[in-house]
Amino acid sequence: MIVAGIDIGSLSAKALVLQDGQIIRGWSIGLTGPDPVESASLVMNLALKEANLSASDIEYVVSTGYGRVNVPFAQGSLTEISCHARGSHRLFPSVRTILDMGGQDCKAIKCDEGGNITNFAMNDKCAAGTGRYLERVAATLNLRLDEIGSMSLHPIGESVPVTSTCVVFAEGDILRLIREGKHVDNILAGTMEAIVERVIALLERVGVDRDLCISGGVAKNIGVVRRLEQRLGLKAFIADEPQIVGALGAALFASDQH
Repeated sequence: MIVAGIDIGSLSAKALVLQDGQIIRGWSIGLTGPDPVESASLVMNLALKEANLSASDIEYVVSTGYGRVNVPFAQGSLTEISCHARGSHRLFPSVRTILDMGGQDCKAIKCDEGGNITNFAMNDKCAAGTGRYLERVAATLNLRLDEIGSMSLHPIGESVPVTSTCVVFAEGDILRLIREGKHVDNILAGTMEAIVERVIALLERVGVDRDLCISGGVAKNIGVVRRLEQRLGLKAFIADEPQIVGALGAALFASDQH
């Protein structure tokens, strides 16, 4: 049995092809464009190409993410909370707390030993602490998104505080600090600490068990992850590709429903 999961997020679209509920045959990640239908088709075709399969080989598709209702070839859809919990539990069965740090929001999820959700909280009113926040920080400093995390780990002296309440305010803070002659690494350290403060507050709303999994694109930012681990006093579980965890969960649900 071959099924697929499609995760259409605010910034990126992901697809994953799963065989017999166990074997990942292929996956892909692309930017979410203005047309979610086109984005879903693009990542699905790329995943099928990697899997050396055609669309007719897929027996069932479940979609998730913000654009889940706009995937015309999906037979079912589920929330990203359910899919990230399911995908994280499959990858790391001991995990009881999941932090999904996506492009536009963060979600703290608690689950039981079977991967069933017992509690969750989400930050969906502000982009602070998300991939969008990091993108704007990198753009303001004229840096690549993939380099700001490691740069933040080597401040010269103390980090400088940057607001975590609003992306626009953070940009203003950064521009002011640049004018004041603050070192870029110190500014980046301040932005990462601001993100961690906001995420810690979110996690405290559901409680944190020892085994924590971080999914979503922000899980690739070593500056955020290292600081979060230090604050919580634990080592987080992170998938080799944390952006496809939701698509994996959707594919697992597709196996169940089919």
